[in-house]
Amino acid sequence: MAPYIIALLTALLVVLFVLEWRHQRRLSTRVHLMREALRNRDFMFRLPTDSIMPGERELQKMLNEMGGEINQLMARSEVESWQRLTRVLTHEIMNAVTPIQSITQAYIGSKMVKGTPLEEGIQAIYDTSRSLSAFVESYRKMTQLQTVNIEEIDLQRLVTNLQTLYHNLTWHVDLVNVQTLRADASMMHQVLTNIVKNAAEAGAQNIDICARRTDQCTQLRISNDGTPIAAEVAREVFVPFFTTKRTGSGIGLSLSRQMMMAQGGNLALADHAQAGYHTTFVVTL
Repeated sequence: MAPYIIALLTALLVVLFVLEWRHQRRLSTRVHLMREALRNRDFMFRLPTDSIMPGERELQKMLNEMGGEINQLMARSEVESWQRLTRVLTHEIMNAVTPIQSITQAYIGSKMVKGTPLEEGIQAIYDTSRSLSAFVESYRKMTQLQTVNIEEIDLQRLVTNLQTLYHNLTWHVDLVNVQTLRADASMMHQVLTNIVKNAAEAGAQNIDICARRTDQCTQLRISNDGTPIAAEVAREVFVPFFTTKRTGSGIGLSLSRQMMMAQGGNLALADHAQAGYHTTFVVTL
């Protein structure tokens, strides 16, 4: 009997060794994938939690949640940096433009300039400085967010208002799992309007809005089939004043992200658009 027992134990040890080796291999693969995701700044990366041991499942859930938290912290830090920079820039621009505007205005009314070749040039300088001053002032007012008023809002009503505004678009809406949101109604309306407006200007014909609620958050995914956003542009879409449109100001998306963060949420461009669409924005609350 002894040889059979030894053989059985040996076989059992081999099986256990193989199982442990495969288990360690899977863990190593998971660690490698998470490391690569962090290295590539893909903080929305997720790994499945099924088919792993209970303790490891909880750890993986924590890592998945941590990625989302890192993403929000990075976005918040970026927004705060841009806010500080734009405050400094607007202050310096106004300091430089105001005297130019005053001096040129004085010269325009001067007899020395009136009717001379200088008049046209000074008028152009005055008009340009005035336009720049007006733009900076409007941006300053626009970015001074109102007090956030968090309340229970009807998501269907919010989307219906959008559909009325952009009735020429074809809408695909799935709000079955999320009927209401705790958010600032005015801010949410402006955020969603900015996203849909950009989609329409990019030539979109179809808009898809899908809402999902998890234990941690509520997500709205807004997809469109307009002109895709190029990879090099995707990194800049939330940068203040960045725009690819000839008449754009580059304020809409950066302001929308500020509004979402003021409500404790976030606005991000998905790395991969929903199937059948070219661009997907993710609103998280």
